[in-house]
Amino acid sequence: MSEWRLTRLQGEFCVTWDDPGGIRRRYRLGTTDKKEASRLAASRYAELTRPTGTSVADLWASYVIDRAGRAVVGTMEHTWKALGPRFGKIDGESVSVHDCRGHTKDRRKAGIQDGTIHTELGHLRTVLVWAEKNGLIKRAPHVERPAKPDPKEGYLKRDEVARLMEGAKVPHIRLAVLLMIGTGARNAAALELTWDRVDFGRGLINLHNPFDGMRRKGRATVPMNATLRAALLEAKDAALSAYVIEWAGVNVKSIKKGLKAAAKAAHLDDVSPHMLRHSAAVWLAEDGHSMTRIAQFLGHSNSRITEKVYARYSPEHLKDLAETLNLTPSGGAPRLRTGGPVAANS
Repeated sequence: MSEWRLTRLQGEFCVTWDDPGGIRRRYRLGTTDKKEASRLAASRYAELTRPTGTSVADLWASYVIDRAGRAVVGTMEHTWKALGPRFGKIDGESVSVHDCRGHTKDRRKAGIQDGTIHTELGHLRTVLVWAEKNGLIKRAPHVERPAKPDPKEGYLKRDEVARLMEGAKVPHIRLAVLLMIGTGARNAAALELTWDRVDFGRGLINLHNPFDGMRRKGRATVPMNATLRAALLEAKDAALSAYVIEWAGVNVKSIKKGLKAAAKAAHLDDVSPHMLRHSAAVWLAEDGHSMTRIAQFLGHSNSRITEKVYARYSPEHLKDLAETLNLTPSGGAPRLRTGGPVAANS
């Protein structure tokens, strides 16, 4: 369905759109003030175009309209391709554990990892719970899904990152690696970074895009180190677009292919864009920085998230507890009795 637009009818603003059949739809908003019309149009459009059925497909479409602009909606476009064939025609209240297990079984046969299946069925659960809260169905059924796998432990050491950059055959991959390591940026934040948010005067990089309507995970403003600053200055002189990571004047949508080629040349396995952010965080923890400060640098909303994942890499983590269990005050090895029988009262 096409996006709505504002039009006028006898001076009054209307919300207008073309439906899938090409028919023009227009509804009055009851105001001649453009600012007020813009405020009313989105909710009015959502109300008028929301599907009324209770099948999973209808509920999914309603949720997407209601949550338009959120990052998860973009991901759900791909999720639905996996869920739609099995669940689309089922009434929302009738989704069963059998249906969920069937989905899991088929996806595993197709070689899909449990983490992806967990996300797919999680989106289904989200839609059904939302439908119940909004009175579209009476009860959201239980959605069974495989256990969420533990996060991957893999990270790169400093010498491995150096090898990775040497293995990169194109400059934008080298710059992307340096940017993500130097800022701990998420993949999307790095690829969406524009030069107007790189402040060489103050030495800061703002990873938050103010023009992005999506609700993204936390993106911080971080200082640039000397190595990254030099690389960015060089790239800025040769820039052909507004984007920091570009190729032939066009912003880069994905670095997975280039990163994979660089990793192969460096004899490294399973290198992903997220591994660069993970590596940056591990390095910060290994150098003994506090979890609170690391959380600020990574853009985490809560330092408990940071501590759960990265505290174990800190050299000070639980060290004081281990010292409490020391058997000798001096820290030397206790003398152990060796040889001969042990006396009964010893």
